[in-house]
Amino acid sequence: QRRQATGACRLPVMQPRADQAAVSRLRGDVDALAVGIGERHLWRPGALRAAADHIRNEFARAGYEPTAQRFEVRGIAVENLEAVASGTGTPLSTVVVGAHYDSVQGCPGANDNGTGVAAMLELSRRFAGRPRPREIRFVAFVNEEPPWFQTSSMGSVVYATEAQRHRRAISGMLSLETMGYYSDEPASQRYPAPLNLVLPPVGNFIGFVANGRSAALLRRCLKAFRARTSFPVRGAAVPASIPGVGWSDHWAFWQAGYRAVMVTDTAPFRYPWYHTAGDTPDRISFDRLGQVVDGLEHVVHVLAGGE
Repeated sequence: QRRQATGACRLPVMQPRADQAAVSRLRGDVDALAVGIGERHLWRPGALRAAADHIRNEFARAGYEPTAQRFEVRGIAVENLEAVASGTGTPLSTVVVGAHYDSVQGCPGANDNGTGVAAMLELSRRFAGRPRPREIRFVAFVNEEPPWFQTSSMGSVVYATEAQRHRRAISGMLSLETMGYYSDEPASQRYPAPLNLVLPPVGNFIGFVANGRSAALLRRCLKAFRARTSFPVRGAAVPASIPGVGWSDHWAFWQAGYRAVMVTDTAPFRYPWYHTAGDTPDRISFDRLGQVVDGLEHVVHVLAGGE
């Protein structure tokens, strides 16, 4: 999983340097969610709706016709938002790129998960009007945070369950989760056992996490990412029973029988302000986040059938 990519991918390796226009867009989306709206969850339904409206508007601005999957939780209407980049292949298969837009109570949710939403929106812009053999569904999920996590009220559970019911052919799912904090300091990275025995103790990398069934998808993601950028990346296919491995929307797709990978800065194993009022935009390295999005652009391109 740590091998460097061979010449199979034709794009040259880039030195880490993010496009500043993209960095500005990433910052703008995180600020809109974490500062302009703030904490957003079912107990602040107006804020949750405002976050959904921001995402809907950004999808439309990019040229999509966004749709909503609406359902009720405790009598309150909530929604997953989706934008679809059409595929050209037959039979149709789908790549899902998703991120949750709610935050935990008491937390403005800049890194968790404003960064994931911002990355998903930026990727959607880059693929708008660029058909690939497989369609790409960009999805913003509601209700990932407790107390809805891993329940039937979790937005990604609703989405994945419906996809399973309709036998939708999802070839792979990427869950973009808490992606913006990096440190070059020694001992800035922790892990649950047994990963602490084999992974580096410096939190300067982006992590790709999969279960055993998704190991082949993980390898494809890592190869494509490394073909596009030299930004540090680590990947592991490990049991979901290890703490943190299933802690995002990819879990819902695993439960529905799909292959899925989480992309993360490892959240509580690195980020000191995880699920606190201190999760604000000033903690985020937007340039590094932009470099990660550059790598993910090629990952999505490859998964959607590009050369």
